[in-house]
Amino acid sequence: MNEAQAAAPMSVFERYLTVWVFLCIVAGMALGQFFPSAFQAVGRMEIAQVNLPVGLLIWVMIIPMLVKVDFGALPEVRKHVKGIGVTLFVNWLVKPFSMAFLGWLFIRHWFAPLLPPDQLDSYIAGLILLAAAPCTAMVFVWSRLTGGDPLFTLSQVALNDSIMVVAFAPLVAFLLGLSAITVPWDTLLTSVVLYIVIPVALAQWLRQSLLAKGTQAFDAVMARIGPWSIAALLATLVLLFAFQGDAILQQPLVIGLLAVPILIQVFFNSALAYWLNRVVGEKHNIACPSALIGASNFFELAVAAAISLFGFHSGAALATVVGVLIEVPVMLLVVYIVNHSKGWYEGTDSVSGIRE
Repeated sequence: MNEAQAAAPMSVFERYLTVWVFLCIVAGMALGQFFPSAFQAVGRMEIAQVNLPVGLLIWVMIIPMLVKVDFGALPEVRKHVKGIGVTLFVNWLVKPFSMAFLGWLFIRHWFAPLLPPDQLDSYIAGLILLAAAPCTAMVFVWSRLTGGDPLFTLSQVALNDSIMVVAFAPLVAFLLGLSAITVPWDTLLTSVVLYIVIPVALAQWLRQSLLAKGTQAFDAVMARIGPWSIAALLATLVLLFAFQGDAILQQPLVIGLLAVPILIQVFFNSALAYWLNRVVGEKHNIACPSALIGASNFFELAVAAAISLFGFHSGAALATVVGVLIEVPVMLLVVYIVNHSKGWYEGTDSVSGIRE
């Protein structure tokens, strides 16, 4: 990730992702109502509980993002041990557990009378899947918008991806177990191999092949395949909402209720990471990407895992899609907050609050 990439603005797709998601919701629901047999046929295209069209779309979605990740940046971690420590603490010890608690509190208790009783466990599972995978791609956008240190952003993404290969499945299984949700280990491990291990391997092979031809060739290919990720995500959402249309039309309130715990965990975790970086004395351009990756999610992986584990029609799939729906506007709000609080961050002593 060079300085030009760090300064690049958000693309039209990135800036208006929520609009595209909303249009896909409408299109998917309409197509599902008018062509139910066609989408049922797509839903039956499975091997070992993996839907082939969705699996292909997920690869197209994830691989271009993973090509950007340079695992050679991992040595940069030692330059900002405190900031990396805060990021890892929030990503792996706070966010998944706080989301499991919020899911239990809101979905199983406070909102339970307003939700379909047979989907409560599935909704909670979707929320856990959403929180268990730290953001891989969009965090580069958020970091650019806050003037974050690009090498720190790259190194923390590379480290999180390395951890995710081995920690995602055990963490999800543990949290689902705490929530009394049974998940077949073979299905979960299959999802990790299909949607993390293989895409990472393919992406790194493609990255090395392209870089061998020169930086200009790499940048040119990335410019061409970059939009594929968003296009594949939107196509996946059309399929999802074609299957979820009846449930949403019958209970549109579900979308708003599922958004509540997601919003709370985003603001809580971003504030916690931002404050902890200030306490340990990290610079503002380190605290910003640390806070942003602490709050955002690898929603592409969450959507894929939810479909594999629970199916198109599940509440888990719907919960992860709600995460996609609110990701961009909420994260832009967090970007605004950290940018406009720079004076507070740098102007007072992190412990006593006395003006420096």
